[in-house]
Order: sequence, then C-alpha cells, then structure tokens
Amino acid sequence: MRKLIYTFGVSLDGYVNDRDGSIDWTVPDEELHQFHNDRYREIEVALHGRRLYELMAQYWPHVPEDASRIEREFGGLWVEKPKVVFSRTLAEVHWNSTLVSANAVEEVRGLKAGGDGVMEVGGASLAASLMPHGLIDEYQLFVSPVVLGGGTPMFPPLDKRIRLRLAETRHFETVVMLRYLAD
Repeated sequence: MRKLIYTFGVSLDGYVNDRDGSIDWTVPDEELHQFHNDRYREIEVALHGRRLYELMAQYWPHVPEDASRIEREFGGLWVEKPKVVFSRTLAEVHWNSTLVSANAVEEVRGLKAGGDGVMEVGGASLAASLMPHGLIDEYQLFVSPVVLGGGTPMFPPLDKRIRLRLAETRHFETVVMLRYLAD
C-alpha cells in the first residue's frame, strides 16, 4: 500500500497561509529548497487541491532562465512528476496532471491501494478532507518563526484525535522540520 505524506510550511501558530492567502513568508533558502528537491524526487505521485495546483502552475512550468539552479531543478521535477488534481471547478490540468472531480476520499483510497510507493498531499483543504478518514500516514511540518494571527489552519477541527508519534526533527537555518507518523 502506498504511504501518504502531508507536507506543508506552517507558521508557529499553525497557519499555512495568512489572512490574505499569502505564503510569502515560506520562501525557502537554498539549503531548504535543496532538501525539498531531494525529498520530492522520492514522491511517486503528488496530490494537489485546486488552489495549490493553480499556485504551483503559475510559476514552476515557467521558471525563468536566470533563476537559481535549485529553482530550475524543482521546476523540472514538478512538471515531470505525476500529479492528481482534485477540483470540481477546473476544466483541465496540464504538466503530467490528472483531474479528478469525484470523491477525494474514495479516489485516494484507490490510489493508496494501487502501489507501494510514496504519495504526497498538498493543499490544506484537500488534506483536511482526508484526515478524518485516517488516510494520511505521515505529517511533515516545516515550522517558520512567524506568528500570523489568522489564515488557513494546517489542521481542521476534527471529531476525534489523531495520534501521532514524533519520528524526526531537523533544524534548518529558516525553519524546523517536525516529522510525525500516524499511529
């Protein structure tokens, strides 16, 4: 069965974006960006919600020639990586992406059962729809030293607890990574 990882930059007070939807406070330095590039290579399939897909599609397929080597590298990785985009409003997707407008929970169950690699879920709303069903196996939080005071929370209100076990911590210059496994 495939493992599903939820990876996201998060503020110290638990938000993935600010009240205006901005994530400008999450821009990685070179060390962190290279870590994400290396980590992304290991992902078999990336699952995106509509908003994250649209944000990524604005930049990564069109990385300027004068961008850093690490950014150009990630742009190539993102374009090539198989992606499943969950949206009821998009009419089409590009860059090795498959559009799914059906029930995300059932689709993800099928994707998990369809292999033994690693998938990554991106997008707080999409991840929130999967959490209550126990579909996320690992949580990777990249905690930035900023308090936003509002925005989109990384974790939705839940009817029952999700028990996690700390598997790893890692200190970068700009963030601390906390990696938890679901029990």
